[in-house]
Amino acid sequence: MTQRRSHQIGTGLFILLGFAALAYLATQTTSLANYRQGPTYALKARFTNVGQLKLRAPVKIAGVRIGSVSGIQLEPDRLEALVTLAIDNRYNQLPDDSAAAVFTSGLLGDQYVALKPGGSPDMFKDGDEIILTQSSMQLEELIGKYLVGGGDAPGGNKSAKPATPEPKTH
Repeated sequence: MTQRRSHQIGTGLFILLGFAALAYLATQTTSLANYRQGPTYALKARFTNVGQLKLRAPVKIAGVRIGSVSGIQLEPDRLEALVTLAIDNRYNQLPDDSAAAVFTSGLLGDQYVALKPGGSPDMFKDGDEIILTQSSMQLEELIGKYLVGGGDAPGGNKSAKPATPEPKTH
Protein backbone atom coordinates (compact mmCIF):
# COMPACT_ATOMS: atom_id res chain seq x y z
CA MET A 1 0.00 0.00 0.00
CA THR A 2 2.89 2.41 0.71
CA GLN A 3 4.27 1.87 -2.78
CA ARG A 4 0.91 2.86 -4.29
CA ARG A 5 0.79 5.98 -2.12
CA SER A 6 4.30 7.03 -3.20
CA HIS A 7 3.23 6.66 -6.87
CA GLN A 8 0.25 8.92 -6.20
CA ILE A 9 2.43 11.57 -4.57
CA GLY A 10 4.96 11.37 -7.41
CA THR A 11 2.22 11.68 -10.03
CA GLY A 12 0.71 14.66 -8.21
CA LEU A 13 4.08 16.42 -8.02
CA PHE A 14 4.69 15.74 -11.72
CA ILE A 15 1.33 17.28 -12.67
CA LEU A 16 1.95 20.27 -10.39
CA LEU A 17 5.35 20.81 -12.00
CA GLY A 18 3.73 20.64 -15.45
CA PHE A 19 1.23 23.36 -14.52
CA ALA A 20 4.04 25.52 -13.16
CA ALA A 21 5.95 25.12 -16.44
CA LEU A 22 2.85 26.09 -18.44
CA ALA A 23 2.31 29.18 -16.30
CA TYR A 24 5.94 30.19 -16.82
CA LEU A 25 5.66 29.76 -20.60
CA ALA A 26 2.39 31.71 -20.68
CA THR A 27 3.96 34.71 -18.94
CA GLN A 28 7.04 34.59 -21.18
CA THR A 29 5.05 34.62 -24.43
CA THR A 30 2.33 37.17 -23.60
CA SER A 31 4.47 40.30 -23.13
CA LEU A 32 4.26 40.05 -19.34
CA ALA A 33 7.93 39.19 -19.18
CA ASN A 34 10.22 42.13 -18.54
CA TYR A 35 7.20 44.34 -17.99
CA ARG A 36 8.51 47.33 -16.10
CA GLN A 37 6.24 49.93 -14.57
CA GLY A 38 8.29 53.02 -13.81
CA PRO A 39 8.34 56.67 -14.82
CA THR A 40 7.52 57.02 -18.52
CA TYR A 41 6.71 59.68 -21.08
CA ALA A 42 4.16 59.37 -23.87
CA LEU A 43 4.72 59.49 -27.61
CA LYS A 44 1.99 59.13 -30.22
CA ALA A 45 2.11 57.60 -33.69
CA ARG A 46 -0.54 57.19 -36.39
CA PHE A 47 -0.72 54.06 -38.52
CA THR A 48 -3.06 53.05 -41.33
CA ASN A 49 -2.85 49.42 -40.16
CA VAL A 50 -1.58 48.11 -36.84
CA GLY A 51 -2.34 44.45 -37.57
CA GLN A 52 -2.53 42.43 -34.35
CA LEU A 53 -0.65 44.96 -32.21
CA LYS A 54 -1.82 44.70 -28.59
CA LEU A 55 -1.62 46.76 -25.43
CA ARG A 56 1.64 46.21 -23.53
CA ALA A 57 3.39 45.16 -26.76
CA PRO A 58 7.07 46.09 -26.59
CA VAL A 59 8.59 49.21 -28.11
CA LYS A 60 12.15 48.48 -29.21
CA ILE A 61 15.21 50.19 -30.59
CA ALA A 62 17.86 47.87 -32.05
CA GLY A 63 16.06 44.92 -30.44
CA VAL A 64 16.23 46.44 -26.93
CA ARG A 65 12.93 47.05 -25.16
CA ILE A 66 12.59 50.73 -24.21
CA GLY A 67 8.87 50.90 -23.48
CA SER A 68 5.45 49.50 -24.28
CA VAL A 69 2.24 50.28 -26.12
CA SER A 70 -0.11 51.96 -23.65
CA GLY A 71 -3.05 52.74 -25.92
CA ILE A 72 -4.56 51.93 -29.32
CA GLN A 73 -7.60 53.73 -30.62
CA LEU A 74 -9.25 54.55 -33.92
CA GLU A 75 -9.48 58.19 -34.87
CA PRO A 76 -12.92 58.55 -36.48
CA ASP A 77 -12.09 61.70 -38.46
CA ARG A 78 -8.93 60.34 -40.13
CA LEU A 79 -9.78 56.60 -39.96
CA GLU A 80 -6.29 55.81 -38.70
CA ALA A 81 -5.07 54.03 -35.60
CA LEU A 82 -3.57 56.32 -32.98
CA VAL A 83 -1.03 54.37 -30.92
CA THR A 84 0.27 55.76 -27.64
CA LEU A 85 3.72 54.59 -26.58
CA ALA A 86 4.95 54.71 -22.99
CA ILE A 87 8.74 55.17 -23.21
CA ASP A 88 10.93 54.74 -20.12
CA ASN A 89 12.27 58.08 -18.88
CA ARG A 90 15.85 56.81 -19.06
CA TYR A 91 15.47 56.82 -22.87
CA ASN A 92 14.57 60.49 -23.16
CA GLN A 93 17.18 61.30 -25.82
CA LEU A 94 15.20 60.16 -28.89
CA PRO A 95 15.63 62.53 -31.86
CA ASP A 96 12.35 64.09 -33.01
CA ASP A 97 12.84 62.84 -36.58
CA SER A 98 12.82 59.18 -35.51
CA ALA A 99 10.60 56.72 -37.38
CA ALA A 100 8.20 54.09 -36.00
CA ALA A 101 7.17 50.82 -37.66
CA VAL A 102 5.02 47.85 -36.65
CA PHE A 103 6.96 44.59 -37.02
CA THR A 104 6.35 40.94 -36.24
CA SER A 105 8.84 38.96 -34.18
CA GLY A 106 9.44 35.74 -36.05
CA LEU A 107 7.21 34.39 -38.81
CA LEU A 108 3.96 34.23 -36.84
CA GLY A 109 5.01 35.88 -33.57
CA ASP A 110 3.70 38.82 -31.60
CA GLN A 111 3.89 42.30 -33.05
CA TYR A 112 5.88 45.19 -31.63
CA VAL A 113 6.72 48.80 -32.45
CA ALA A 114 10.27 49.40 -33.62
CA LEU A 115 11.77 52.88 -33.46
CA LYS A 116 14.60 53.93 -35.74
CA PRO A 117 16.40 57.00 -34.39
CA GLY A 118 16.92 59.95 -36.69
CA GLY A 119 19.72 62.51 -36.67
CA SER A 120 17.98 65.63 -35.42
CA PRO A 121 19.58 67.56 -32.53
CA ASP A 122 16.08 68.15 -31.07
CA MET A 123 14.56 65.47 -28.85
CA PHE A 124 11.01 64.22 -28.36
CA LYS A 125 9.10 65.60 -25.39
CA ASP A 126 6.16 64.14 -23.49
CA GLY A 127 3.07 64.07 -25.73
CA ASP A 128 4.90 64.57 -29.04
CA GLU A 129 3.88 62.70 -32.18
CA ILE A 130 6.09 60.54 -34.38
CA ILE A 131 5.44 61.68 -37.94
CA LEU A 132 7.38 59.03 -39.89
CA THR A 133 5.49 55.74 -39.53
CA GLN A 134 5.27 52.44 -41.39
CA SER A 135 2.20 50.28 -40.96
CA SER A 136 2.10 46.56 -40.34
CA MET A 137 2.74 44.23 -43.27
CA GLN A 138 -0.01 41.63 -43.42
CA LEU A 139 1.05 38.10 -44.39
CA GLU A 140 -2.25 37.60 -46.23
CA GLU A 141 -1.65 40.69 -48.40
CA LEU A 142 1.87 39.56 -49.31
CA ILE A 143 0.66 36.07 -50.24
CA GLY A 144 -2.21 37.57 -52.26
CA LYS A 145 0.15 39.84 -54.19
CA TYR A 146 2.44 36.92 -54.92
CA LEU A 147 -0.40 34.65 -56.09
CA VAL A 148 -1.95 37.20 -58.45
CA GLY A 149 1.38 38.61 -59.59
CA GLY A 150 0.87 42.06 -58.08
CA GLY A 151 4.48 43.11 -58.47
CA ASP A 152 5.17 42.11 -62.09
CA ALA A 153 3.29 44.69 -64.15
CA PRO A 154 0.85 47.53 -63.57
CA GLY A 155 -2.42 46.07 -62.36
CA GLY A 156 -0.86 42.66 -61.83
CA ASN A 157 -1.15 41.71 -65.51
CA LYS A 158 1.63 39.24 -66.32
CA SER A 159 0.82 39.28 -70.04
CA ALA A 160 1.56 42.99 -70.41
CA LYS A 161 4.54 43.59 -72.68
CA PRO A 162 7.49 45.51 -71.25
CA ALA A 163 8.11 48.96 -72.64
CA THR A 164 10.50 48.97 -75.58
CA PRO A 165 13.59 51.12 -75.07
CA GLU A 166 13.95 54.24 -77.20
CA PRO A 167 16.72 54.12 -79.79
CA LYS A 168 19.88 55.93 -78.77
CA THR A 169 21.00 58.92 -80.82
CA HIS A 170 24.57 60.11 -80.81
